[in-house]
Amino acid sequence: MREATMKTLTRYVAPRVEASPAGQPQSAQPRVVVAHDYVTQRGGAERVALAMLRCFPGSPLVTSVYAAERTFPGFDRHQVRTSLLQNVPAFRNDPRLALPLLAPAWGMTTIDDADVVVASSSGWAHAVRTAPGVRKVVYCHNPARWLYQSEEYFARSPWRGAALAPVRRPLARWDNRAARTADRYLANSTVVAERIKRVYGIEAEVLAPPVAVDVDAEREPVPGLEPGFLITVARGRGYKNTAIVEDAVAGMAGQRLVVVGSGSGDPRTAPAPVTRLGIVSDAQLRWLYANARALVSVSYEDFGLTPIEANAFGTPAVVLRAGGFLDTLDPGVSGVFVEEPTVQAVRDALRRLPDLDRARVAQHAGRYSESAFRTRLRAVVRDVVAGPRVIKLPEQERTIDLRDPEAARIG
Repeated sequence: MREATMKTLTRYVAPRVEASPAGQPQSAQPRVVVAHDYVTQRGGAERVALAMLRCFPGSPLVTSVYAAERTFPGFDRHQVRTSLLQNVPAFRNDPRLALPLLAPAWGMTTIDDADVVVASSSGWAHAVRTAPGVRKVVYCHNPARWLYQSEEYFARSPWRGAALAPVRRPLARWDNRAARTADRYLANSTVVAERIKRVYGIEAEVLAPPVAVDVDAEREPVPGLEPGFLITVARGRGYKNTAIVEDAVAGMAGQRLVVVGSGSGDPRTAPAPVTRLGIVSDAQLRWLYANARALVSVSYEDFGLTPIEANAFGTPAVVLRAGGFLDTLDPGVSGVFVEEPTVQAVRDALRRLPDLDRARVAQHAGRYSESAFRTRLRAVVRDVVAGPRVIKLPEQERTIDLRDPEAARIG
């Protein structure tokens, strides 16, 4: 659907979201707007935003920039509204280039004719303005990584952590003020809930994101690949540590690795046992998940959807003992942990990986169904619309560096 570019201050009417249950008037259904930082890539957060749109049918999506050709095709079935940043092609290619402008862009966006805004946020969408009487639920993928874990976030970007230093303090103040505008905070994992508490002083309920992969849908084989390979899926972010996985597999006899995603790198420079595919279709990704021996990831994930997606096909995961993986891996049932992000630790974990029961692996993934996510999110929205503000606000604005030793204990 064609996107609409917002004026200097955006206001628009949100439609009713779905047919009312039998015996209830249409007005009983809350009017919902979904907000998401930017829609320019194929990542776990974007899958969650799509699940939110399915949760509240008919709701529009508000975002800063939208690149239909670079993200999941499902967004084109929804009304997408963008900011003035949409007019700059470079920002649609890499929204990190717009970092100094994203805060004012979201600060100029106001939603007034809705009951509640559901913001899918990694540091921007939670700042969307709401008119009096419009409530806000923030689903937090992580407190702003660009602010609190900047060296990791900008590892491959023209914007380095040092370049952020002059504006870091005012951005931290802005970020804290934005957090205080929410009526309810949800976190995608235990480690993120702890970060929210540490950074904002807000108690957040943990609601695991849904695994939206359809294991029964079409699978398209990737030419030239035989089953039994290892797979890693990563976008181009330094904290994904894709190179460590490649180096580990490259030195192991009889192992093959397939790297999928925008962070896969130049296929011409890949080590002999590594195949870099770049972005693949959903049908090809389903085939890759189903035919892999295991998914491998040593990234520092706030939740980490790809291991659960692989599990849904019965494929075990070999993942770093950190972050959201602490919640989602069941050792010995759905996979094994890598003890540290090093080449040797990855090799050790791969050698320890037993032949797991693929039916039990798939059963484990069933805990993260979209129906469970939808049921709880709708209940939260109803509670927020009906009740008072409930979050506890921090006593003062502060900047927390999640890389310091104390913060490292929480992920």
